[in-house]
Amino acid sequence: MKFFVDTAQIDAIAELNELGMVDGVTTNPSLILKSGRDIIEVTREICEMVTGPVSAEVVALDADTMIAEGRKLAEIADNITIKLPLTWDGLKACKILSGEGRMVNVTLCFSANQALLAAKAGATFISPFIGRLDDIHLDGMDLIHDIRTIYDNYGFETNILAASIRSVNHVHECALAGADVMTAPPDVIKKLAFHPLTDKGLDQFTKDWEKTGQKIL
Repeated sequence: MKFFVDTAQIDAIAELNELGMVDGVTTNPSLILKSGRDIIEVTREICEMVTGPVSAEVVALDADTMIAEGRKLAEIADNITIKLPLTWDGLKACKILSGEGRMVNVTLCFSANQALLAAKAGATFISPFIGRLDDIHLDGMDLIHDIRTIYDNYGFETNILAASIRSVNHVHECALAGADVMTAPPDVIKKLAFHPLTDKGLDQFTKDWEKTGQKIL
């Protein structure tokens, strides 16, 4: 499963990228605006840093303007993925932009039917929002399983990009369910390395080593 980092914080992306933990980046205007910087400038800087897909989101709601904005965003770099909402106009824009050979990430997916439509419209990625389904007392992971089954049944090449990842358990469950990609905030990705038994074992090892009085350096 590929790891995308869901942030516009350059330092956080750089830290994870140096460890080989960044296969791509997902951004949105809200994330970038929090940095207080120009959207195009930040997006270009991220694209220069990572080699994988970088999702940049349109803000229009009608298909024609989405297409125009998508083409403008695609000029930033070759690894731009145009992020479109899963609306009827978003699907129209997806069909046109994907037909032009551009990568498209259809976002705000909350049902398997929506995911089916996105695949038929040529989406490169479909982004089901796990955490937001959990918020309304539905099991977001059921959606990942359903989309995986449907895509495998019919040979769709659209990648399942699990989004709204809130915890390390979400990451684990997405990997088991067959998500192609997950996108998560930097802190969630870093927490994957933590386990209390690892800390306990390291603490005991340190104590035992110190008793020997030996040194490696």
